[in-house]
Amino acid sequence: FQITITVCSQMGSLGISIAGGKGSSPCKDNDEGIVIARLPKDGPADLAGAQAGDRVAEVDGFVNVERV
Repeated sequence: FQITITVCSQMGSLGISIAGGKGSSPCKDNDEGIVIARLPKDGPADLAGAQAGDRVAEVDGFVNVERV
């Protein structure tokens, strides 16, 4: 499962809070991946189908998210 979230210039935000990453406390086991910690209802990420706990796989002008 993979989705792409595109930033809307009117909203100016992806609508996610992230956790984890290299050098941070891991969210699961020893995983240094970046995951979505929370997202507001009806925000861009929520409307794209993202959920808390999804892994951020790529950021390059848009965000690819993987469900793990």
